Amino acid sequence: MPSLGVVGTLVWDRIHRPREREMPVEEWGGIAYGLAALAASLPEDWTVRPILKVGRDRAEDAFRFLGRIPRLEDSGVVVVPERNNFVELHYRDEGRRTEILHGGVPGWSWPELAPQVELCDALYLNFISGFEMSLETAQALRRGYDGPLYADLHSLFLGITGSGERVPRELVGWAEWLRCFDAVQMNEDEFELLGAHAGDPWHLAAEALGPDLKLLAVTLGERGAAYVAGAEFRPDPGSWRAVSRLRSTAPARSGRVPVEGALRTGDPTGCGDVWGATFFAGLLAGQGLEASMRDANRLASRNVEHRGARGLHRFLAGRLPLLEDHP
Repeated sequence: MPSLGVVGTLVWDRIHRPREREMPVEEWGGIAYGLAALAASLPEDWTVRPILKVGRDRAEDAFRFLGRIPRLEDSGVVVVPERNNFVELHYRDEGRRTEILHGGVPGWSWPELAPQVELCDALYLNFISGFEMSLETAQALRRGYDGPLYADLHSLFLGITGSGERVPRELVGWAEWLRCFDAVQMNEDEFELLGAHAGDPWHLAAEALGPDLKLLAVTLGERGAAYVAGAEFRPDPGSWRAVSRLRSTAPARSGRVPVEGALRTGDPTGCGDVWGATFFAGLLAGQGLEASMRDANRLASRNVEHRGARGLHRFLAGRLPLLEDHP
């Protein structure tokens, strides 16, 4: 069975919502949302190999949590002595929040990562903390791994203050980062920070596409998602690394796929993670670009109605009724 490697960070979240009298919710988050979405949407002949470091302080509960998600192998999970990532999320409204990071597991070096990824037929990377790997490690991954690489750049666009608060920032070396992956994802705010002092981000995105980066997807919240696809892009990820090294002179194409149906309200935590995992799963299933984006919009919208990542794979697959909390 083909194996999808998932690189990211398992985070313990404490979520504060705008209603002052509502008690904060504590739950596993971070890459847990992407793993749940993959369990619900990945083709049945695929398995999932989480490539994660977890802190010793929460390792036992982390393995117990991962063991409840179907189709996951745990052989790629490494326990480290550092305190596991613990994030406090304070929502100002449905889409805007502040994050405060406590603890934090170290990133991967290429010598650590190489034996893990050689067992995988495709890789989904989600920069949950932004510290999963350095640019040098990402470049070594690009050179040393010959399968398709999909990355949600998310927290690469976040700096950190002395108190642990995550603050938006322009991504230093953004052009080099983009060339490390076949397809990348970011949200609308992150996209606006892309080369913030270098011009229009849509123009920059089109210029960045070529034999290395073939697709850039931008999530737009309730407006769905947009994309810019280069001439080298093919819907089948298995063909991505066979692209000619000569840059095509054909123009890039772009489009937007709106959310279908009524908008939902609830907890937006993890929507981008669910979106990216579902989108890449759709491409691996051969569904095509816009069909995969429609599925991603649908599951990300459904995620709003569920609190936390526990039981989320069942909820996304329609096997768990809507409840305030799930055991």
